[in-house]
Amino acid sequence: MRTVGVEEELLLVDPDSGDPKALAAAVLAHVAQDAPGQHVFEKELFRQMLEFATHPQADMAALGEEIVRCRKEAARHAGELGCAVAALATSPLPVSPCLSVNERYQWLAEHYGIPTWEQLVCGCHVHVCVESDEEGIAVLDRIRPWLPVLRAISANSPFWQGKDTSYASYRSRVWNRWPSAGPTEPFVSAERYHQRVADMVATGALLDKRMVYFDARLSARYPTVEIRVADVCLCADTAVLIATLTRALVETAAQHWRAGRPAPGHSVSLLRLADWQAARFGLEQELLDPATMQPGPAPGVLRTLLEHTGDALTATGDAERAEHGVTELLRRGNGAREQRRLLERAGSLRGVVTECVRHTQG
Repeated sequence: MRTVGVEEELLLVDPDSGDPKALAAAVLAHVAQDAPGQHVFEKELFRQMLEFATHPQADMAALGEEIVRCRKEAARHAGELGCAVAALATSPLPVSPCLSVNERYQWLAEHYGIPTWEQLVCGCHVHVCVESDEEGIAVLDRIRPWLPVLRAISANSPFWQGKDTSYASYRSRVWNRWPSAGPTEPFVSAERYHQRVADMVATGALLDKRMVYFDARLSARYPTVEIRVADVCLCADTAVLIATLTRALVETAAQHWRAGRPAPGHSVSLLRLADWQAARFGLEQELLDPATMQPGPAPGVLRTLLEHTGDALTATGDAERAEHGVTELLRRGNGAREQRRLLERAGSLRGVVTECVRHTQG
């Protein structure tokens, strides 16, 4: 059974005002003192962000427990320094990002200018193990049209600098300002993938291969494919649903490759439109169907995803979990819908942030 690991980026905020707090270095120092040798938490591009990574897990229930545990540990360490953590993909309140002390981050700021300073966004990356780079590329080529659906499920960034953006996932619009971000055409082979990465780095526009920010890529550190489209999810159970569906997509794609079934030939132009549609509306209106690239109601597209991955979900014992997760998601909505609902109830974006602090720990 394929193992899955999740990386989540959390926003550090003032528990009373909701304003982002540049305390990541202090939180990490507290972690080092309180739990020496623990390497779960890491700094990110800005000091208002804190990242954690789970261990590889084969059981989705165990993965969910670890995500909740890491979120609670992050909240505990932050709380002892007077701040809190929120699983928000963008800050609803205005913020002036503070760059972390790091030569790499300094290079980004100097090389890319303003777009770097607008990258205070929090994502959720899912790693799924693969047997080889060749299998990994076969998977990447075959999951491309399904990635916008994962984007829509995870969408959790409707607000930006104190305003409603009209998007469900505005984080994705900000993230795609990086020159290497977004969907890709089929690579066909691992050799062509690695050559493409080398050619991109050789242009000098990128610092190194870690800056190849494809929506899905071969991990530079682990024997995994890394799917990078999801916003950090407000609720931990949505993150588990994303991980469950991602593993099923990877396994289904690998099976199709072994059976000699060709990868979908959708153009990058169509994939960008599908991604925009998912980011703009989330689950509230239509998505582009991954098979036809024609619009269809979001619930129907999610049911198509369950059908597409049905055998893989059954084989891992996740079919009932995924079915329940999708049904519950359609009932309650994703993080973007919940944030807008909280705004109506709380009457202010500050109230949204403080309520989302509670939601983060579930």
